[in-house]
Amino acid sequence: MNKTIKKVAVLGSGVMGSRIACHFANIGVQVLLLDIVPFELTDEEKKKGLTKEDSLVRNRIVNQALQSTLKSNPSAIYDKAFASRISTGNFDDDLPKIKEVDWIIEVVVERLDIKQQLFEKVEKYRKPGTLITSNTSGIPMHMMCEGRSEDFQENFAGTHFFNPPRYLKLLEIIPAPKTNPEIIDFLMDYGDRFLGKETVLCKDTPAFIANRIGVYAIISGMHTIEKMGMGVSEVDKLTGTVIGRAKSATFRTMDVVGLDTTVNVANNLYKALPDDESRDKFKLPKIVEVLYENKWFGDKTGQGYFKMIRHKDGRKELKEIDFETFEYKDVEKPKFKALEAAKEHENLKNRIKLLVNFDDKAGEFYRATFYDLFRYCSNRIPEISDELYRIDQAVCAGFGWEYGPFENWDILGIKDTVSKMEAAGEKPASWVYEMLDAGHESFYKVEGGKKCYYDIPSKSYKAIPGVDEFIILDTLKAADKKLWGNAGSTVYDLGDDVIGLEFHTKMNSMGQEVIEGINTAIGMAEKSHKGLVIGNEGGNFSAGANLSMLFMFAGDQDFDEINLMIAQFQNTMMRARYSSVPVVVAPHNMALGGGCELSLHADHIQAHAELYMGLVEVGVGLIPAGGGTKEMTRRFANSVISGDVELNQLQEYFMNIAMAKVSTSAEEARNLGYLTNQDGITLNRKRQLAEAKAKVLALHESGYTQPVQQTNIKVLGKTSLALFEAGITGMQYGAYISEHDAKIARRLAWVMSGGDLSSPTEVSEQYLLDLEREAFLSLTGEKKTLERIHSILFKGKPLRN
Repeated sequence: MNKTIKKVAVLGSGVMGSRIACHFANIGVQVLLLDIVPFELTDEEKKKGLTKEDSLVRNRIVNQALQSTLKSNPSAIYDKAFASRISTGNFDDDLPKIKEVDWIIEVVVERLDIKQQLFEKVEKYRKPGTLITSNTSGIPMHMMCEGRSEDFQENFAGTHFFNPPRYLKLLEIIPAPKTNPEIIDFLMDYGDRFLGKETVLCKDTPAFIANRIGVYAIISGMHTIEKMGMGVSEVDKLTGTVIGRAKSATFRTMDVVGLDTTVNVANNLYKALPDDESRDKFKLPKIVEVLYENKWFGDKTGQGYFKMIRHKDGRKELKEIDFETFEYKDVEKPKFKALEAAKEHENLKNRIKLLVNFDDKAGEFYRATFYDLFRYCSNRIPEISDELYRIDQAVCAGFGWEYGPFENWDILGIKDTVSKMEAAGEKPASWVYEMLDAGHESFYKVEGGKKCYYDIPSKSYKAIPGVDEFIILDTLKAADKKLWGNAGSTVYDLGDDVIGLEFHTKMNSMGQEVIEGINTAIGMAEKSHKGLVIGNEGGNFSAGANLSMLFMFAGDQDFDEINLMIAQFQNTMMRARYSSVPVVVAPHNMALGGGCELSLHADHIQAHAELYMGLVEVGVGLIPAGGGTKEMTRRFANSVISGDVELNQLQEYFMNIAMAKVSTSAEEARNLGYLTNQDGITLNRKRQLAEAKAKVLALHESGYTQPVQQTNIKVLGKTSLALFEAGITGMQYGAYISEHDAKIARRLAWVMSGGDLSSPTEVSEQYLLDLEREAFLSLTGEKKTLERIHSILFKGKPLRN
């Protein structure tokens, strides 16, 4: 189906509606956001003499909702300027405008009667063939489109975004009884390619896939927690990142989302599922029911499983609920032998195996909750999905899990786990036994370089649709595509004569192993390949340079070693920039310090839309010295407009580094000068490496020529030094920065000005690199710099001294 989406109408401006509108604006689509006309004037409107006919009144609800969303943190929009793509109005005056749009998305309150009334009005103005979808989280599709025209029903489906739609990757697509299959294919593809979503095809069953499984896991888990007598902090310690789930774990997540939201889904599921064998698990245990009845819903009501106490002296103190008394008590700091043992395992799969099989209270909890969920998911096929991989996709994308239920089952070993499940009274569905009897002992496997899933009807393995368009490093590993590796990095064959370099250190920090990996990969690419992609599938691209070795050398005042270390880092960055083959870097999430510097030196950056990039070295008492200061000075020099603007632009780049500014999106990284207009942005993280590879091939095919180092970088010498000094002195006098902050800023100003030159002068990149290294070395000898590094390394938080 050849459809182009230029303009979308979003009907309903509440929390979801306004955020969906923002996400469409993020990708360049024009949005019409509509809501109801207020029933009454506010006191403020009365004082202004306004009437119900004034547009300010009639559009008050929609405008207030949108402004609230635009002020939200984290932001719903990549760049505040993109808000201009959203126009607002109301259902009474502006609904006729929907005839101009290509897609209508309904996001009003979850009441069937209200949705049906709105759809009746929509039919009066909607032009035939226009997409019409509902963001319902549970109302059946067939009920919503009853009584509508054939054209409406053929173009109608469910598009269930998860909140917040910018950050949560799941988009469930639910066909209605008469939906044209081509419409579903279009929505699946558009959500993936343009909205950056994990699009999952669902059946029209209660709560679809993600909420059916995710809410079951939560409420069923609550029954286990209550039975085992576990506390809030104990559970959150066990259910967060240690097992590959959200940092906010269980109870903190419920407080943020709102307990009422989870309970409403659970109650609705209990009513809608009379034949579910685990229906009673959706009943609320006491540890949920008491809070719900008290309306302690979490952050929105000021208290939930946690409560922040604000003392008169300004102190804040976090408390947690006591499940014995249902009063608040001090937050506990639980310890488990299993978690202590797990610290030895950086690899998540190995950690999960250890934790679930550990002989202590933590292991008992994991076995109870994992085995119960495995059984439940096995029984949901084919009820909610014919394919098991869709359940994993939906839960991971909707709830932020690293691995879904069937993936976790694979990690633990299906055959062995089934025996343990039987012993625990959690016998899985019969098809699992049939699979094992046929000699198949995993739900997933890699065949012919493709990730495949076990298909139950055919009792064979089939390739997961669409994944052949992605580059998945785990799949390359399994397909024996590794070409080289050390403890911190691996080189893979990405196909088509392109190789890829992956980091896999803690937080993907850049130490000696990564530097060796970069140099080795470039050498391999230059020898026999068309180019190199540097990227990874970790939680972050790179949190920056490994500070441990620097701290040790600085503590010993071994400045010769520091000098060599920084020179090697600089030479590696420059090699990335001036190699004889194209080098494309694919940063995502955090790309800080050295991770940012490596990106800055690439031939091309293929960034993920969620990119938090910045040169943050001042936070540890240093300046960027892996070419970061040099590169921003070079970029300034190559883009300046002569006159006053020249100094203003240089000052902007200086402040970005001096204030350690980090972008909140790839679009903002472009505004900060870290990305150029030629660099690319990928919405769907799973497509990022493939698009980076495509860029390598495009650069190669266009006749890539090895660049030559620049020797004509214009620096301003005393002119800019004077400007910087005035600003630094003013900040210091105003007590905005400390004495040590001022010292760091002056070193930075020295480098970006090219030193104390009497007039503007053209210098080379190496000249600036040498200034960078000298400034960095001098700062490593400062006691207060060592204190800042120590605080980051041993306390995990920045120090301002």
